[in-house]
Amino acid sequence: HLARPGRVAVVRAGEVAVHELLLAGAPDGLHAALRRRVLGPLQAYDAEQHTDLVHTVRVFLECSGSPTRAAKALHVHVNTLRYRIGRAGELLGADLTEFTDQLDVYLALRAGGEAGG
Repeated sequence: HLARPGRVAVVRAGEVAVHELLLAGAPDGLHAALRRRVLGPLQAYDAEQHTDLVHTVRVFLECSGSPTRAAKALHVHVNTLRYRIGRAGELLGADLTEFTDQLDVYLALRAGGEAGG
């Protein structure tokens, strides 16, 4: 159900991204469940190891999966970035070089408001 009190906006079709439209129609509880299911293992690892792989994955996906661009944005060597993305993929049970896996993880990040705007 798309109508939710306090969250009504009128926009032109060309002003809203498809992922935003998909997420806007989902209740907040579904957002939280999606985030937990997809990102839970990575969040737990970050909490235990005092790392920030969630942020690394977010930047990587925002850089269209480009290791070179993401490494530059994160101020790390590209091999460090590749290692981190590989480790994150292992924890998530996903291949972060594959578009469909990238899309699932990106939507989970957006569902939690982590990906920025």
